[in-house]
Amino acid sequence: MLKLSHVSAGYDGKNVLQDISFELPRGKSLSILGPNGCGKSTLLRAIAALIQSDGDITLDGQNIHAMKRRDIAPKIAVMSQITSIYFPYTVYETVMLGRYQHMKSSFFGMPTKKDRNAVEHCLKTTDIYDIRDKMIDTLSGGQLQRVFLAQTLAQEPELILLDEPTNHLDIRHQLELLSYLNQWSKNENHAVIGVFHDINLALKLSDSMMFLKDGMMQGMGNAKDLINAKFLDHIYGMDILGYMVDSFEQWKNFEECYA
Repeated sequence: MLKLSHVSAGYDGKNVLQDISFELPRGKSLSILGPNGCGKSTLLRAIAALIQSDGDITLDGQNIHAMKRRDIAPKIAVMSQITSIYFPYTVYETVMLGRYQHMKSSFFGMPTKKDRNAVEHCLKTTDIYDIRDKMIDTLSGGQLQRVFLAQTLAQEPELILLDEPTNHLDIRHQLELLSYLNQWSKNENHAVIGVFHDINLALKLSDSMMFLKDGMMQGMGNAKDLINAKFLDHIYGMDILGYMVDSFEQWKNFEECYA
């Protein structure tokens, strides 16, 4: 589905990413991890053709650079981190914006029954159906995150790119979101790429993981084959595995809560 060959990208003539190559087939999900500033978000923007890049990025054999924006939009959806909200729309109206590419061909660009059904399905999937009439500038960060996920899903893309998708979400909604995205990629024969800081959450989503450091790919593959103490220390400059084990030991003190 997606193939990158020797891709470099950055800003103002300076590359943040260097020589990235990988393939992601349909029905699979990929987590991208690494320390701050390593190029994770830049890689997503390059894949979505939101920034210039060198090398080849192809989607189903088509070079992204040769495609027009209107041809990319129905295929790739990007859900970025929440910044500021400036428009006074309801939750329902905001999610309906995700149907824009589909409504362009309808009569007067008005929502059809299919559009309305799709939006309702996405509202229920992300557990925001009950607040569909609320204005989005009155919502909490977690609610907003689910609104924009619903908007992304309403677009019905083939590939979803997620930049820290679990920010602002409580633990329950984090796990529900990742479980849904995993099922979506497999059952619908689509693909998902997510940028994460939390390795535990990345493990919940991914068939494979990619680690970046200083703009270069340090490894990609199955977590069991890739992750070890020495590798994580190289990526993050600390004993990540030891930290995880210590955390687990702390939680074991609460085992009697399950009795």
